[in-house]
Formats: sequence, structure tokens, C-alpha cells
Amino acid sequence: MHFPRSSGILLHPTSLPGPHGSGDFGAAAYHFVDWLAAAGQKMWQILPLGGIGPGNSPYMSSSAFAGNVLLIDLDDLHAHGWLDANDLNIHRGFASHRVDYSVVYRYRMEKLRLASQRFFASKQFLSDFEGFCAAEQSWLDDYSLFMALAEKFGWRDWGHWVPSLAKREKKALAKAMVELAHEIEFWSFCQWCFFRQWRKLKQYANQRGVQIIGDIPIFIAYQSAEVWARQDLFELGENLLPAVIAGVPPDYFSSTGQRWGNPLYRWSAHEQEGYAWWIQRIRKTTELVDIVRIDHFRGFAGYWEIPASEQTAINGRWMPGPGEKLFNAIQTTLGELPIIAEDLGVVTPDVVALLEQFDLPGMRILQFAFGGGSDNPYLPHNFKSNTVVYGGTHDNDTAIGWYNNASQHERTFACKYLGCDGSEINWDLIHAASRSIADVAIHPFQDVLGLDSDHRMNLPGKAEGYWEWRFTWDQVTPAHSERLYEISAVHGRCAADRLKF
Repeated sequence: MHFPRSSGILLHPTSLPGPHGSGDFGAAAYHFVDWLAAAGQKMWQILPLGGIGPGNSPYMSSSAFAGNVLLIDLDDLHAHGWLDANDLNIHRGFASHRVDYSVVYRYRMEKLRLASQRFFASKQFLSDFEGFCAAEQSWLDDYSLFMALAEKFGWRDWGHWVPSLAKREKKALAKAMVELAHEIEFWSFCQWCFFRQWRKLKQYANQRGVQIIGDIPIFIAYQSAEVWARQDLFELGENLLPAVIAGVPPDYFSSTGQRWGNPLYRWSAHEQEGYAWWIQRIRKTTELVDIVRIDHFRGFAGYWEIPASEQTAINGRWMPGPGEKLFNAIQTTLGELPIIAEDLGVVTPDVVALLEQFDLPGMRILQFAFGGGSDNPYLPHNFKSNTVVYGGTHDNDTAIGWYNNASQHERTFACKYLGCDGSEINWDLIHAASRSIADVAIHPFQDVLGLDSDHRMNLPGKAEGYWEWRFTWDQVTPAHSERLYEISAVHGRCAADRLKF
């Protein structure tokens, strides 16, 4: 699918300002939408909305369908009377420029539990809550029970729970549902709050001409409701633990590859049921966002299988993915969908063929463009229009950080190619992305603000200390939106009616 010529900003909601330790769906999110519209941006790209996993990564969620409860706007719960003003006193441990998840998690979960108690006591909106539970039953029942059991067992991996529950024996599940009824209600309440608030925010964005680009991680965490609920769809051993896991071989980011640790799909089982699980996953995601970015798209053509006993990703092997069979099934059921394929890494002919067969736009990263010569596929003159171009992604350094740490060849080539001296390399990359032939240009918000390496979102291969970056509104000036609007307008990515020549 080709997208209209446009541009947008990459920023995860956790990076937004706000009084409760991390960004959420509150007032700052609406203000950011207004900022996007004022800056002529038509896209807001976010990271996966699922709950965070090890290392606070949104790519290791406890569910393929549930939302991150830490994104729930607590002020909205206060407005409904489920939290008092005193409940929302500012915690001394909060930081304005980073998310301290150890503090934020305890604080927010305490408030959510308190709000849940008052919600069920008041019985207001109960019919709306019950309607949500009925509509989302296909995934919500397993998720809420899984989270209640995970809490009961001290968040140990489900494969180490008592065997009757790990194996999902009917009598054990029925007993647990009775014993943990209140806890199950709590997790369902959190999901109701999440989806209710998110849909309101998305509607606000759409009404102002801003579309949401969401993100689907190709893999999910072992410690997730779906792996526990559908063990037949994943490559698990007799001990219910993964025998092989996901990752990528040595690459640009790591000389030992990336050992992600996610369980791999048993693709033969998915094929036998007509890829129903994947179809449901795609359908639910398209209900929440306007455009879907599929992470690690090359894994559908072929994926890197690592023995679970290996400590790095070096000793793995390529295995065939489902390829066109999966996407034919999705397209047959759901029709042509607005999908962006993250086709970075080892791109082999079968990956290219899959992209071309389904007319899916791939990605180009300008930070990768200057390491070789003029034939580098990441250089704008080598683009095709059905492309989404980025200065960098959440896995890259900021533009300034990249330039400061780049090789002499890269810096020299970049300056010659971009016609600059490197003093504003962040704006030079934004300008290059915007004027390129790519249908969509996405700019990391850190680059708009001109921030250095201390503000990068993630560093692949590092398990701790990332996904924490936040900004504050005093870092944002009118000049940022005015400059971005002008660049976007002159390159045909937004209306030019405000330009003055």
C-alpha cells in the first residue's frame, strides 16, 4: 500500500511530560497532538503499546493484545472520582527527564488498585465495563487470569508454576478463577481504562489530521498470556520451556548478535488453523492504530533460531518463515492493510520478493547511508517512493550522537552529500528525509530538539538503562514547530498556506 506524501514524529507516550513519573494518555499527550498539527505533521509513530517486559522493553510484552497499564492517565481516574487529590501527591522519586520504572511501577500500580476498588464499589460505568469485557473476551479472559496467577506466583515464569496450572488443566483453571476473582477483575478494569483512554486520544489525533503509526513486535515474551494460553503455537519442549529462541546474528549493532530470548512460533501449527491467531492479532492492532509497522519483517521470510542454551546469538541458524502463506491469509480475511515493513538487517532476495508481492513499503535509515559509497541503498537518491525514511529509529543514537561518534569517512561523506558542515546535523538529516522521494518521512523527536546521546531511547544488546527517556515542555520552543512546518511544507508533505516567501 502506498501512503500519501507526509511526515511525522517518532515518540513513545512514555517519553511525554507529566506529573506521575512517566508519560501517559493524559493532558501532555493531547498537547503533543496539537504540537504535531501546528508543525504540519500528519503522523505520530509510537512503539508497541503492550506492557513492558525485561529491561522495561515494550518489545517483550506480557500480552500480544493487552495494553500497558502504566500508560493509564491517573488524572482521568481522579476526574471520575476513583482517586482523590491526595492520592496523586507527587512522588519524590520521580524524574522529569527519565522514567524510573522501579518507582513508577509501584506508584502507579498502587493507584490503579485503589481506583479499581472505588470503581467497583461505586458501580458507575459498570455496564460499559461489562460490555468491554464481553467484546474482548477472546483475549481478555486469558490475560486477566494469567496476570492474576503471575502475581500469585511471584512473577515466576509460568513454566515454573504448579504443573496443573502451567498445563492449563480445566479443574485447576476453574478453581483459580474463583479464588482469584477480585484480582482478575482488577486486571480487566485496567484494560478497560487503557482502551477507553487510548481510543479517546486516537480520536482526538485523527480529528486534527494526525494518524497513529503503531508497532507490532514479530515475537512476544515467553512470560505472556498468549504463550501460556496457546502453547501449541510455540516451539516449547516437554518441560514447557523454549528449546530454541529468537534473535538476530551479528550485525551493525552487535558483534555477537542479539539474543532476544522470545520463544519461536511453531509455524506448522499456525498454518493448520489458517493463521487465525495472527489474523486476530493484526485485526486488533488495526482497531487501535491507523498504520501498522511490523517489527523484524524479515523474520517472516526467514528467522534466526538460537538454541536456548546459548549465551549469545552467534551459534544460530536461519529457518524458513511462513512467507506469502501468512500474508495471503491475512489479506484474504482482512483485505489490503496499511502496513510498514521493518526490513532492516540481513535483507535477502526472499525478503525483497515478499515486500514486492504485497506492495509493502520498507524502511530506510539515514544514519546507515554514509558508511560506503554512492551505491548505498540508504542514500536518498537510491530510494523508491514506496518507502518510509527515518533519520534514525528508537534503536539508533540521536542524530547528533551518531555524528559525534561516526567515523571520519561517514562525517566527511555526510557533509559532502548533505551540503553542510555538521553543526546542525540533526536538521540536515531532517531536511534530507523530508526532501527525499520517500512517501513518508519520520523524524525522532530528539532530533527536532537537537539532543545528544544522553537522550537515546534504546541501545540494542543492552538489557538495562534504556527505554527511559523523557522530555519537558521547556525544551520545546515555537522555533521547533515553525522550522519543521516550513521544511515539511516546501517538500509537499503538508499544506503550504502558512509559508511566507
